[in-house]
Amino acid sequence: MTQTFTVTGMTCGHCEKAVTRAIQDADPQAQVKIDRSQNKVEVESTQARETLAKAIAEEGYAVAA
Repeated sequence: MTQTFTVTGMTCGHCEKAVTRAIQDADPQAQVKIDRSQNKVEVESTQARETLAKAIAEEGYAVAA
């Protein structure tokens, strides 16, 4: 299932890696695509949306949707 999140606070490649790592800690099989210029994070995962959003937020980034 593909889910798209609006994530603010990502300013560099390190931020992208941190968000990707947080998502993959929640679901090691997750496929993550990040468009930093659009603040979009697209995740292909079987995990619940809330689980993935919590993982991103715990990494220190705001999840708007």
